[in-house]
Amino acid sequence: MYLNTKRLNHVSIRFYPSPARAQRKSTLGVFVAVGSETWIDIARTPDKEGTNTHWVAESGNPVLPALWALGHHQCRWNYISSDDVRSVQKRFDEADMPVDVFWLDIEYAKDHMYFMWDEKTFPDPVEMTKDVVAVDERCALTYSAFSMLMSICFTDGRYRRSPSQAYISYPAYKAAQELNVLVKRPGGKEEFEGWCWSGSSAWVDFFDPGSWEWWKGLYKFDKPKTIGDGQEEKALDWAWRDSSEGIHIWNDMNEPSVFNGPEITMQKDNVHYGGWEHRDVHNINGMLYHNITAQALKARSDPAKRPFVLTRSFFAGSQRHGAMWTGDNLGTWEHMAVGVKMVLANGIAGMTFAGADVGGFFGNPPPDMLVRWYQVGAFAPFFRAHAHIDTKRREPYLLEEPYRGMVRDILRLRYSMLPIWYTAFRETSVTGLPVLRPHYVMFPKDKQGFSIDDQYYIGNSGLLIKPVTDPGVEKTEVYLAEAQPYYDYASYDLYHGSEPGHNVTVPAPLEKIPILVRGGSFITTRERPRRSSPLMKHDPVTLLVALDKEGGAAGEIYLDDGDSYSHEKGHFIWRQFYAETAKQGLVIASEDLAADNLDRAVDQVVLERYDADNAFAREMAHVRIERIVVLGLKKAPKVIRNEGIEIEFTWEAGEAADGKKDGKASVLVIKNPGAFVAKKWGFLVEF
Repeated sequence: MYLNTKRLNHVSIRFYPSPARAQRKSTLGVFVAVGSETWIDIARTPDKEGTNTHWVAESGNPVLPALWALGHHQCRWNYISSDDVRSVQKRFDEADMPVDVFWLDIEYAKDHMYFMWDEKTFPDPVEMTKDVVAVDERCALTYSAFSMLMSICFTDGRYRRSPSQAYISYPAYKAAQELNVLVKRPGGKEEFEGWCWSGSSAWVDFFDPGSWEWWKGLYKFDKPKTIGDGQEEKALDWAWRDSSEGIHIWNDMNEPSVFNGPEITMQKDNVHYGGWEHRDVHNINGMLYHNITAQALKARSDPAKRPFVLTRSFFAGSQRHGAMWTGDNLGTWEHMAVGVKMVLANGIAGMTFAGADVGGFFGNPPPDMLVRWYQVGAFAPFFRAHAHIDTKRREPYLLEEPYRGMVRDILRLRYSMLPIWYTAFRETSVTGLPVLRPHYVMFPKDKQGFSIDDQYYIGNSGLLIKPVTDPGVEKTEVYLAEAQPYYDYASYDLYHGSEPGHNVTVPAPLEKIPILVRGGSFITTRERPRRSSPLMKHDPVTLLVALDKEGGAAGEIYLDDGDSYSHEKGHFIWRQFYAETAKQGLVIASEDLAADNLDRAVDQVVLERYDADNAFAREMAHVRIERIVVLGLKKAPKVIRNEGIEIEFTWEAGEAADGKKDGKASVLVIKNPGAFVAKKWGFLVEF
């Protein structure tokens, strides 16, 4: 059920026994909400695809993000200077900990005048950004990678006000005044003044179409400079020229936050463009900031690059513009646990590119909690560590052993699984299904599973994740809903599920997050440790084949350049892997998926034609399958052939997928099989 209202609203929910359905032990829910421009949409369909199709038709699909945005983000309020940023980057590299994004909070801006660097602490912002990116170029001479580390800067559409010098020296605020695109006080005449981080502040009214092109123009770092009277640039022509493509944006406090306002937000009778009072448009205010800022980043480059904009405030449809996070949390076990539930709930509501701050924004979590929190964050769509200005520094390289090594392993695990995450985001860009899928999404007919909110699947990959969010845990329970085998991702231990479902006990020491692989799945990874995601572009792929009880498996991989929009023109690789039992033995093969699915390739773009030998596929033609691991075979193969050529393999006996016993699964390893990611291939495993 979706309550659609752009107004500030209070909802009263009451449940009563339903006399009409007393024998079914039902309840009657009564929802009481403020009227006017409010409607309730109830979608009830027999399957998860139908429900999400209905919702996506109403609110829009999530967009496919840049690949680097799925990497590890490192944030703090605040990294205090250019030298501080360079030092943090260097120490991550020295610790061999991968990271794609460094963030800057509000202190980058002079007197909190956003878009204007503090020249005392950040005297060389363009050079700083180039230095961060240059590490990628130094490491990537062989791999043609780019844009390793991005800087995220904080802008939220409000401006510091001052009647004197600050007005003159703050061209963004001056331009907003000249355009008359600031929110007004009651009556609609005078500019609204409130209090926020900047002190006395004004807010851009993004309901005014006159603000849109001007806001986009602020991000044009290559905009030609014009000089007006008095040898000063006209405010309306000013742009953030000491920026670059390596800088992306964080729209925080866009509810909007007004520290001296009622409920710490804007007064309800403030006036927006068209005479609308704030009470009538409050809920969509943040989405407008998000939308226009994403458009601005896309428009600043030619050809366009995929933008990254993080938002605090969001509404139905915000998934079309970028990511969100769950807000300022505490460094406690309780907030770690509730963050998992919030991310799952947001995904169901459409906002699937979501995450909670790793470590908690407030507080100083002990090392064991920080390890568990990195495990939770590494299996969220948006993976960012963040901390308050008053907390102790807690970058993971500062941890003592064994905790530092544990976090390094977690970060590397996240990066090895980036093909899985990227493929899952491709699917959600088309179907609207969430990237993280609660149990009831996967098994809607299993009544026992509707109350489960502490384990989930990643897309259609077959990975089942059970984060540990309590101290001192050495083992935990995982619920299996189907009569299929599940395999421990790290140890290859096999657990048999059943119908109805039941719990199995799995090891969960501090260094391990429980990950099970659903029988019938292909897991695609890149196992070479790298410092950032672009450096992995040409790395080989490993396939883990987890057989189901019928002796089969299937999975997908989606790859593109990870940064541009060339995928919308058909420049990508989208392949299916499958394993099936035949008379001759077990067939393991790869086929192209795009040619027969031009209407659902990616980002809701309907391709008129598709060439499997497209430019990106040709660029990736040398990327090979490095290793194939098959779990759950009954017996050792006699020979494995690829187009008649025998291939070397190793075999370790163990439990079979169609057996009755739990225990270590059988393991077949095919090394260097002579297959390539972008090409069709097939193997025959003969017994």
